[in-house]
Amino acid sequence: MIKKQKNMNVGAAILFLIFSLLFFILIYRYFSIQISGEVGGEPLAAKAKQKYSRVGVVEAQRGTIFDRVGEAVAEDSSAYTLIAILDKKMTTNPKKPQNVVNPQETALELSKYIPISESKIYSILTQKNRFQVEFGKAGRDIDFETKQKIEKLHLPGITFTRSSKRFYPNGIFASHLVGYAEQVEQKDGSSKTVGKMGIEKQYNKALTGTDGKIDYESDIWGYILPNNKPKVTAAKDGNDVYLTIDKKIQTFVEDAMNTVDKEYKPKMMVAIVADPKTGNVLAMEQRPTFDSNTRDGIDKAWQNEAITPFEPGSTMKIYTLSAAVQENVFNPNETYQSGSYQVTPKSPAVHDWNISGWGAITYLEGVQRSSNVAFAKLANEKLGFDKFREYLTKFGLDKPTGIELPNEAGGQIPFQYPIQKATTAFGQGAAITPMEQIQAATAVANDGKMMKPNIVEKIVDHDTGKVIKKTKPEVAGTPISAETAKTVRDILETVVTSPKGTGSRYKIDGYSVAGKTGTAQIPGPGGKYLTGPSNYVFSFMGMAPKDDPKLLVYVAVQQPKIDDYSKGSIPVSMIFDPVMKNSLQYLNIQPSSAGKATTNKLTDLTGESVDAAAKDLQGKGFETVVVGKGTKVESQLPLEGTTILEGEKVILRTDGDPIAPDMTGWSLRDVMKVAKISDLKLETDGSGYAVSQTIAPGAVLHQGDQLKVAFALPDQQKNDSSTNSDKAKQSGQ
Repeated sequence: MIKKQKNMNVGAAILFLIFSLLFFILIYRYFSIQISGEVGGEPLAAKAKQKYSRVGVVEAQRGTIFDRVGEAVAEDSSAYTLIAILDKKMTTNPKKPQNVVNPQETALELSKYIPISESKIYSILTQKNRFQVEFGKAGRDIDFETKQKIEKLHLPGITFTRSSKRFYPNGIFASHLVGYAEQVEQKDGSSKTVGKMGIEKQYNKALTGTDGKIDYESDIWGYILPNNKPKVTAAKDGNDVYLTIDKKIQTFVEDAMNTVDKEYKPKMMVAIVADPKTGNVLAMEQRPTFDSNTRDGIDKAWQNEAITPFEPGSTMKIYTLSAAVQENVFNPNETYQSGSYQVTPKSPAVHDWNISGWGAITYLEGVQRSSNVAFAKLANEKLGFDKFREYLTKFGLDKPTGIELPNEAGGQIPFQYPIQKATTAFGQGAAITPMEQIQAATAVANDGKMMKPNIVEKIVDHDTGKVIKKTKPEVAGTPISAETAKTVRDILETVVTSPKGTGSRYKIDGYSVAGKTGTAQIPGPGGKYLTGPSNYVFSFMGMAPKDDPKLLVYVAVQQPKIDDYSKGSIPVSMIFDPVMKNSLQYLNIQPSSAGKATTNKLTDLTGESVDAAAKDLQGKGFETVVVGKGTKVESQLPLEGTTILEGEKVILRTDGDPIAPDMTGWSLRDVMKVAKISDLKLETDGSGYAVSQTIAPGAVLHQGDQLKVAFALPDQQKNDSSTNSDKAKQSGQ
């Protein structure tokens, strides 16, 4: 018994010592932490802050791209990502489930609204051990209208996160110039909008903003703690880029190209409209093209044809002629033998486009008839090939223009053998970009001063409105004198006006046009040129009015569906003529021989009665569209001071609720006026004239409503080709 008691005392003593030691360790640990504030060499305050501190991202907006009058052509807009919550722990009330309950039904319903199969959605929704899932590309960039439709289904566990996407209000509209931007996943798993083509790529750094952040402390559930003041670092939005493109002139080009595309189905088309006084590009388009929103068609139209070289054909003769006039070696009344010409006894013969020529004719007639022999002789016998080559450089035809577009190529001018030098004089063998030709032609149109082409007018700070950079007109060279430029314009006018000229299709009522036709052969396999009536690039470079050109327009159409070579100028003129005439009238350029232009400037109509404003507009020849049932004009489009054409629609918004008009038969630019004045989100499909709209006529419009309008081209009557006797003259040479 004594021995047992002794063992118990020893055990108790040991336990006492152990607990005493633990107590003293605990006390020591407590006071050491209290005094040092550290655990394991790490500050406790920092660990607590790390655990409960949160950092949120304040997303910066990408800068907007505007045309020269301030209409957005690329902007950020809201987009939504579809998310499905699978974790059952998110549901606390079985009557209101917060997770996906019926994957099969959910998959069936979602497959009606996102481009993915029901079976694929079901497989995503039935994944094991996942808190939530997304649906890849099919579930991203969902528009507001689709989001609303899905939300009305009240599917448990289906929700959305909001983000930004790049939106191009006009769809197919200067797509290669504006380009596109898309979300690119970064190394940290986040995504960033990056420009991939055109201005979006060239000015990606300027357009990209800097994200801000918000620092705050939260509980374990992520909620901000009471009395906690978040620290916010504001985001810096990207800068806005203003283009020299004019939306109205661009629309003239788009509409004309659509007409030609439907009727003649050419393999390629490109058109550029420029102001020769400044070098500003007012419109630029090509076919095939693509929709910047969906990228539909981009696989067939990746390269920008305006800055891609190809054989120019006889539009090149403008610069050979200019060099000869400048050097005083062009005598319009001197005669030469047309038909064929050998540069050297061993060189292949150069032929006129009709092979036989026109006998002995003057050099002026040679220009009018687009004689290859005339220009080969000018380059060789009058100028000399070395001097001619100097002028090619002076006109900038052998190097990129430096326009603000990525991947611009420069001209390629083989100039080793005599035959290469001779054919370059009339546009064969060399490859020149349309933009290089535009730049060179500004020297002729602008009294000798060659203007560098540009498409960016200014860059503006989005947050402050301060102009960061403004583009000033830049003289790229002075290859010819003002006197030479005037003489060349006078000669080129006869290409259009003379019965012997190849440019008779390019006459425009009321305006004098100076220009040069072109027909370029297309190299085929093995270096041989393609044969057949349509295997050419038909083109025209024209300027108007001739005495003081305000516009320069270049059009090229490759391989249109025609049955006779002589009809190649028809599709080219179907673009050049309406674009030049409508643009001159829109810019209020007075005709030289048809009285006053049918244009007018709008006055400020806000505050006036609707009846009085409508009567005033109708008296001036404008069509009035009233959006609303009020009695007073609240706003108008176009705005006060805008010069518009007779017959154009003026949209008046009244006080009270705006009402949707019937837009059947309207052009895109008129539909855009309604969308802007009513603050609607506009989506378009197709081209031509409106055939349907998602908001019914007479319905009340609400700010932010989604309006979708479908467009289609009317059946086009085929061009009258009865002038068979003029086929040779109108061959497009």
